[in-house]
Amino acid sequence: MNFKGLLSLLSLLLFSQLIEAHIALLPPRGKECFYENLKAQDELVVTFQVGDRDAEATEQLTADFWVTPSGRIMRSLNDQSHGTIQIKAEENGKHTYCFSNEDSSMKTKDVSFNVHGVVYVDVNDNSDDNLESSARKLLELVYDVKNEQNYIVVRERTHRNTAESTNSRVKYWSVLQLIVVVLNSIFQVLYLKRFFEVKSAI
Repeated sequence: MNFKGLLSLLSLLLFSQLIEAHIALLPPRGKECFYENLKAQDELVVTFQVGDRDAEATEQLTADFWVTPSGRIMRSLNDQSHGTIQIKAEENGKHTYCFSNEDSSMKTKDVSFNVHGVVYVDVNDNSDDNLESSARKLLELVYDVKNEQNYIVVRERTHRNTAESTNSRVKYWSVLQLIVVVLNSIFQVLYLKRFFEVKSAI
């Protein structure tokens, strides 16, 4: 393996931590598409999580997702809140992947997603050695950990919103119960007071 190839691979490993998740905003009836230029046998991995920008939202939102090379749908997921799709390119060219909110006419959705891939290397090519192979595996593991962290962040936000909404409802319900108890007590005192009133004839 040449020194230049090793240097570029190590640089990619070092700076991979700077890569952040992409975020797409899907308006009602909206669709967002992105593309990657792949060569045959390259692998593309897309991990996504659907969320909501509304801090009060507790509902788990879903979206549709598909990958299409040359106008032909290769893989698709419908009504998913999160997921991972891994494909191996069958041909050279532009591979488009889309997120759709076309089924919803009310909600604007946030989709955070990560894209990474594995460049195909011929096993019969002797220029590749164990160090580069190990570095590639390490890079894949780093991406997997980063994807899992991004998924957990969105999931934690959804669960936190649910907990805060539940706490708010419990608080209002407790206040309502207190008001009902106070009103009931006042009514009982006034009602019982009538029994003990002495009516005098003049």
